[in-house]
Amino acid sequence: MNALKVVLGRELSSYFATPVAYIFLVIFLMLSGVFTFYIGQFFERGQADLVAFFNFVPWLYLVLIPAVTMRLWSEERRSGTIELLMTLPLATWQVVLGKFLAAWLFVGLALVLTFPLWITVNYLGSPDNGVILGAYIGAWLMSGGFLAVGSCLSALSKNQIVAFILTLVVSFVLVVTGFPIVQDAFSGWAPLWLIDAVANLSFLTHFTAISRGVIDVRDLVYFAAMIGIWLYATSLVVDLKKAD
Repeated sequence: MNALKVVLGRELSSYFATPVAYIFLVIFLMLSGVFTFYIGQFFERGQADLVAFFNFVPWLYLVLIPAVTMRLWSEERRSGTIELLMTLPLATWQVVLGKFLAAWLFVGLALVLTFPLWITVNYLGSPDNGVILGAYIGAWLMSGGFLAVGSCLSALSKNQIVAFILTLVVSFVLVVTGFPIVQDAFSGWAPLWLIDAVANLSFLTHFTAISRGVIDVRDLVYFAAMIGIWLYATSLVVDLKKAD
């Protein structure tokens, strides 16, 4: 646990050692406000809630989280610091988990900083705060899924741009598999169980369920499984690259 804390602390502090973290937070907060009050037509709808914000969160993640994860392993490999890191008395899983948790806490901070939106809708009306809390929990869990995917794909390449694009593409697939248009493409020939399986692969399917204020064990298991599988894949990739 001490080794894990060391990695986590090192990674978390590295975010704020450069302007990247501050740029990410400013962009995330600005876009959150724009999507909630302007594009989401908050005042035109006349409804005090954060539905518009949470409708756009997956798309914010789709673009911004790859920018966070692209440096997790790519920068280490490009600069050669990964060799030094892997010579320390640390298991691969400790390094992988430490890096992931640091990124997850950082994105969690970005979500916490959007709390003024929650305060605003309470000032303007009487929203269902249980639903909003559930949506925040779902948004944080979903960010963990995006980050785990990005961690694995960052470990595949020394090039941060390549890591960014790979994460963007795979994450996009894991979002749109829950769209009706994708399911309709399978409905003409695929059995029902396969259509349901494709829909259940989607981040959006499980996030939408939680954002309604109902936290189902199946949705929690889904996000835990996605995070676990992709982090395990990250460990395998890092070990393979280390052996090269």
